[in-house]
Amino acid sequence: QVQLVESGGGLVQPGGSLRLSCAASGSFFSIRTMGWYRQAPGKQREMVAIITSSGSTNYGDSVKGRFTISRDNAKNTVYLQMNLLKPEDTAVYYCGQWRTSGSSYWGQGTQVTVSS
Repeated sequence: QVQLVESGGGLVQPGGSLRLSCAASGSFFSIRTMGWYRQAPGKQREMVAIITSSGSTNYGDSVKGRFTISRDNAKNTVYLQMNLLKPEDTAVYYCGQWRTSGSSYWGQGTQVTVSS
């Protein structure tokens, strides 16, 4: 059973920064595609950033140039560095893992609130 545990969310002022972490249990973390999605109240869940086993990344248009996804395979952890945060970045952020078998797993989510 895979467990994904997010941390690092909180309240930050516009223009500020936060770093989210997602610690994963389970085997063969280094070959897993990992990523972050977010869901704001009344909106659909949207892709924020994805990182593959080779380190290739993909970002949602609204976060390009401000957010950076990275991974530390030795720690079974994926990170999301969020800079220049805007009020519209306010959402619950979910960590996800996708396997070539088609299985996917999600964390419980961490709240990010950008407000003055």
